[in-house]
Amino acid sequence: MTYFLFTTLFLVGLGLSVRPLLSRRAIPWPVEAPDAHDDVARAVSSLRDLEFARAAGTIAPADHERLRGLLERGAFVREREQRSTPAPWRTLALASLLAAIAVVLVVIELPRAAGDRAPGAPITGATPVAPTLPELEARAKSSPRDVPTLLALADAYVGEDRVTDAVATYQAVLAIDKDSVPALNGIGFVLFRAGELTGARVAADRVLTLRPRDPDALFLKGLIQYRSGEWRGAVDTWAVFLDVGEFHPAAPMVRPLYEEARRKAGL
Repeated sequence: MTYFLFTTLFLVGLGLSVRPLLSRRAIPWPVEAPDAHDDVARAVSSLRDLEFARAAGTIAPADHERLRGLLERGAFVREREQRSTPAPWRTLALASLLAAIAVVLVVIELPRAAGDRAPGAPITGATPVAPTLPELEARAKSSPRDVPTLLALADAYVGEDRVTDAVATYQAVLAIDKDSVPALNGIGFVLFRAGELTGARVAADRVLTLRPRDPDALFLKGLIQYRSGEWRGAVDTWAVFLDVGEFHPAAPMVRPLYEEARRKAGL
């Protein structure tokens, strides 16, 4: 929606900007403004000719009076001033205003649309169709050291509540790359859901050693501390999480828990 609105405002602003250039009319040759003295002189000359015509008897008295009145009134009546067209700067100002609104909308909405994404992850566009679980299992079997495939397979196992298979697959990733942050986070959340808080804490602390401001690990560690009644620790951990993971999917859930932990910690 943001990009549609931005595109619409940009096109409208662009059209208003170039409109004065496309619809510019040819400027007429300047005409010297009539002098009021010339008008009076012509009126006096016409009146004199009219009086000569009346004296010569070549004009009827009624026509004489009518023409005399017209000449006397026309000598001092100015032509209606031409209405000036709006200056082009108004159009440019409107276009600039629309462009500024579009920029502000993008600056405000883009972080919300992007959220917390890994480097290189797409922000917009069609979401690719995820492979099925059997397809992932076949790929992992054919390429047992393909880390992205193994991570996707482990996440799929989590979605199917196959905890044992998920843990084994995450461990297979860690056997290839012991510092794999996605695998450590994944196995940490699986252990937390299983009630293994000690193992989950070890995984979260390992991630925070590798990446001190990782939002998933901060979220998990805060949950562990909250569940363990470590209110001050949960407050400190979640304060960092809410800073770096403002648009994280778990942020709305953490905020009330964070405030509750603050109250229980006496802060």
